Amino acid sequence: MRVTTKGQVTIPRDIREALGISPETEIDFIEDNGRFYIVKTEEPRMTGKFRKLRGIASAKMSTDEIMSLTRES
Repeated sequence: MRVTTKGQVTIPRDIREALGISPETEIDFIEDNGRFYIVKTEEPRMTGKFRKLRGIASAKMSTDEIMSLTRES
């Protein structure tokens, strides 16, 4: 297996099937005594500057009201 210039590898199909990994599955890498393991995670790991804001937005406007703000008058 070769790592691309972007640090990506392809997980072989038989391993994906054995682990139940499908597109959009969240995984993590665990280190134990110099060995690394791939494990599925239960919830997506939030990273980045907007992580603390995730899930706090409220929609006090209807979809039509929001759409009218994006359209030219």
